[in-house]
Parts: sequence; structure tokens; C-alpha cells
Amino acid sequence: MQLENTAALVTGGASGLGAATAKALAERGAKVFALDLKDGIDQAPEVAGVTYVAADVTDPEQVRTAVATAAGAGVPLRTVVNCAGIGPSMRILGKKGVHDLGLYAKVVQINLIGTFNVLALASEAIAETEADENGQRGVIVNTASIAAYDGQIGQAAYSSSKGGVVGLTLPAARDLAQYGIRVCTIAPGIVETPMLATVSEEFRTSLAAGVPFPRRLALPEEYAKLALAIVDHDYLNGETIRMDGALRMAPR
Repeated sequence: MQLENTAALVTGGASGLGAATAKALAERGAKVFALDLKDGIDQAPEVAGVTYVAADVTDPEQVRTAVATAAGAGVPLRTVVNCAGIGPSMRILGKKGVHDLGLYAKVVQINLIGTFNVLALASEAIAETEADENGQRGVIVNTASIAAYDGQIGQAAYSSSKGGVVGLTLPAARDLAQYGIRVCTIAPGIVETPMLATVSEEFRTSLAAGVPFPRRLALPEEYAKLALAIVDHDYLNGETIRMDGALRMAPR
């Protein structure tokens, strides 16, 4: 699918995976709308071809407004990449007691329900565009995690939410096939994002040492490259692709 002279919406677009993807899409000629919370946008750098839109992915009206902004850019909305998410950890039963139910619900609300909210509302707008010569209207790329398969101690909420994203992928692709919309998911391993900025260099080195090859952390730009490859490859649909250097996470 061609990106030039089309619009794209990227959630979590002010930093990390989303920022790298928004930049890569803009460099390929798309008009990019980077959706994020206002605090994140206030700290985001200016990027040519990227317009920031403040919205909470869990709020249907805010997302509907953001989608309308992207769809009203004068070119067809073709690409959506869901990168927004959080990753707090807590054991189901730990020294301080049982897992906080509110925290569990918040993680699922943002990572899974937020992803579905954007997917559903964006697909509605994409379905109204005119298909290209191959019957295509768009592609939606979601973000899971290898924690969906190899969840570690303390990742009950995070793994549940990302497992839900994996489970959403195939039925979403089947639901949206009649509109010429493809749906795929990327399941990254350990990526050098702002989430890791607070940990020590020694800890990052130990994380990298566990990756079979290449023995390093992934880069946000590599996620962006894979997202663009999915957009380019018209026969990729309904699939979750691991991007993890063959890493299989240990229990802790």
C-alpha cells in the first residue's frame, strides 16, 4: 500500500515507538497525526510532517475527534499504528498484599481497550474512503509484547493486556476484511524506550545479554521499520510478528 499523499494516525506518538513510527511515516510522504496525552505532546520535539493531537486513547469522544482530524486532512486516512501503552508491574500476591484491582483495570483499559477504541473508530473512517486499484483502504498495526507469551513475575496485568491485543488481531482482520482493511500486530521484545531511561546502564546491559542475537536492546527505529514493512506488504494480515532477537523471557 502506498503511503505518499495519504494520512496516518499514530497513538503514543510523542515518544518511544510512536515517535519513531510517526517520523518514519512522515519521511515516506504521509501526513502524520501523532496522538498522545497533552503532557507528552508538550515535551515532544517538532518533526516535519507530523501534527500532534492531544487525546486519551480510552476516551471515545477524544479519539473520534482525533480520527476526524486525520480523516479530514484532504488525503485518505490509510494507516493507523497503535503504540500507546503503560507497563507497571505488581505481583498477584506480594509483601504488600494482593494485586491492586484498580491498577490491573487501568493497564487493561489503556493497553487493550484503548487499542480497540482507536482501531474501531479509525476503521469506521477508513471504510468511508475510496479503495485503491487493489481494493485496499488501509492497514492498522497494533502493539503487543513478547510478555503476551512469556509474561514474567509481576507482569500479570501487562501480559493480560498484551495477550488481549494478540487475541484481537485475527478477528479484527476478519471483521474488517470486507472493507479492505488489514490488521497486524507487532510483539516487541526489550526496546530502548523512555520506559528504560530510569534504569541503570548495568541493568540495561544485563537485559541485552539475554538476547540470543543481536545481543543488544532493540531500537524504536527498528519497530518503525517493521511497521512500515507491514504497510508495504499487502499480503500480511491477521498476524502477530515477534521482534525480539529470538528472546524468550525467563520467569524473572
